[in-house]
Amino acid sequence: MIHATHTDVVNRLKRAEGHLRTIIEMIENQRECLEVAQQLHAVEKALQSAKRIYVQDHIDNCLEEAAGVMPREARNSLSEFKEIAKYL
Repeated sequence: MIHATHTDVVNRLKRAEGHLRTIIEMIENQRECLEVAQQLHAVEKALQSAKRIYVQDHIDNCLEEAAGVMPREARNSLSEFKEIAKYL
């Protein structure tokens, strides 16, 4: 199932893929360690962001749909889970 955020996630991953290629070239060309580390950090953040968006989208669409109609207490627990998942 394709959701509205999937295009954004794919775009982020493609940018990260490009950055990884650049990092490999930087290492092969013996660029400064600090420059390489900064780029690695940027790729790591991009992947974390893509993961967070993808997981939240799954919760918002797939889990909500699977759960269906729920009592208020259960709905509150699902909402709390969605908030906690932002920190994964």
